[in-house]
Amino acid sequence: MKNQFPSWAKSLTIYEVNLRQYTESGSIREFRQHLGRLKDMGVGILWFMPIQPTGMINRKGSLGSYYSIRDYCAVDPAFGTVEEFRLLVKEIHSMGMFVILDWVVNHTAWDHYWVDTEPAFYRRNEAGEVYPPFPDWADVIGLDYTNPELRATMIQSMKFWLESTGIDGFRCDMAHLVVTDFWEEARIALENTRPDLYMLAETDHYDLLKEAFHSSYDWKVFHALNEVAQGKISIRALADTIQEQLNWYPSNASLMRFISNHDENSWQGSELERLAYFLEPMAVMYFTLPGIPLIYSGQEAGNYRRLAFFDKDLIEWKEDKMKPLYTMLAKLRSSNAALWSAGKGFGYRELQLIGSDRVLAFERSAGKSRVLVILNLSYESSRISITDPLPSSEFIDLFSGGIKVKFGADPCFELEPFGYKVFYC
Repeated sequence: MKNQFPSWAKSLTIYEVNLRQYTESGSIREFRQHLGRLKDMGVGILWFMPIQPTGMINRKGSLGSYYSIRDYCAVDPAFGTVEEFRLLVKEIHSMGMFVILDWVVNHTAWDHYWVDTEPAFYRRNEAGEVYPPFPDWADVIGLDYTNPELRATMIQSMKFWLESTGIDGFRCDMAHLVVTDFWEEARIALENTRPDLYMLAETDHYDLLKEAFHSSYDWKVFHALNEVAQGKISIRALADTIQEQLNWYPSNASLMRFISNHDENSWQGSELERLAYFLEPMAVMYFTLPGIPLIYSGQEAGNYRRLAFFDKDLIEWKEDKMKPLYTMLAKLRSSNAALWSAGKGFGYRELQLIGSDRVLAFERSAGKSRVLVILNLSYESSRISITDPLPSSEFIDLFSGGIKVKFGADPCFELEPFGYKVFYC
């Protein structure tokens, strides 16, 4: 239990900001007009994809990859300036929200100034040449973490953003590609500046959660959700995947749950493309399972397409049914302790039922707080009865205008195709 989850983050929802595609200019200044809307949605943590200048050598597309960085301590002029970002962070904080910055440690752009000033920072082949970590990552070159000077310089670069802009933590790209002891060293150093910072790892390697990170990615259940929607696995297989994952996950950490992010959207398809009619019940599920939920830029607008990764591709902002749904879920999460994952079992219990093998029901609990979730993951109407005993408390029906209900023995529920019910107390 050495690595305690920061108390300020436990009830929050993360929102990933794809700054380039967010507005016509893609600038920090223009993004600020969306802050009120995001606050009203119940967003708690804004995760900004990398804002540093992108490499020019071997650049992909017209704008390059966010993750090909040529100066860690600068802002790409297309986005704005360090001072503008500092003022943005200050405004976000004034609204009661927090900020984490995407951080890329495994590699840099070919034209990062370190190539000339610090050549020993890079991995080299037998011919003494720098090279990409993987063949298809041709726009970046790998760093060598056996070099203590590189470690110190990278940590100092991270501290620059904590100290100069006041951010609250980092989302760390492909964290498992860098040795764990670097991250543990970085965590100690960074906490000297921000004792309760939040660290999110793009990984499913649990060893990184012992002393380095608070959260890791939930790829297992994410893939299972897609496979259910595509008819490849059963609801029973999904339920078993959820429970198996929780059995192994460190009780002091928190999975980041999602149905979309920048990688999945651009390379595997939008959430509508992958989930289709299952979108709404899957959204309800990932917000109420143990973990910290993520909304990707455009999800609330019902984004139906893949956003270009290396070129300008403006999000189509429109009113959509998903915005009020995400708003209700984010606000339920912020107000109900049953959804704040912590401790053995994470307060999760699958509920036994009869009537359909295509319905999943579960309870989340913490003290006197309860959330009951029932999901029909099929194209057919279902009538089910929950056979597990339910609390005698009075519950509120989240999606029925605040109607209060009490459950007797073996309560019955009718759900339309892809229907869902959430009750809380």
